[in-house]
Amino acid sequence: MTRIPIDPDAIRALAAVLVETGLTEIEIADKDARIRVVRSAGTTTTAVPVTAASPALAASAAGADDVAAHPGAVVSPMVGVAYLSPEPGAPPFVAVGQQVTAGQTLLLIEAMKTFNQIKAPKAGSVTAILVQSGAPVEYGEALVILE
Repeated sequence: MTRIPIDPDAIRALAAVLVETGLTEIEIADKDARIRVVRSAGTTTTAVPVTAASPALAASAAGADDVAAHPGAVVSPMVGVAYLSPEPGAPPFVAVGQQVTAGQTLLLIEAMKTFNQIKAPKAGSVTAILVQSGAPVEYGEALVILE
């Protein structure tokens, strides 16, 4: 495995961006090297160097998200930006406690300037909305819990 030179000042700057923006994760890439800084629910940050040649390290950097394994979790089918309402100022598509039907739109994910509807895979009650409007989402990230 190739050693990636790590600039502590760059990592501190990325960690500061996480705190300022409220994001939980940021990643920068240069050629075949990437550095991902992840902030957990607390205030700690960790820098994880990831190379294209080490997918196991990349998987461990992402961490095992127990929420995504929930049987009622609706996970993101793509990387993009989540929106909970059809336009700014409009009411959200769903709210916690609301009953939804199969196929009902739960939220939108904007990817490559295209808004993709994320629909309920089954009927049920929304017990949790795990993303904020305007927040970036990753592939496989839990968005909503339906029960």
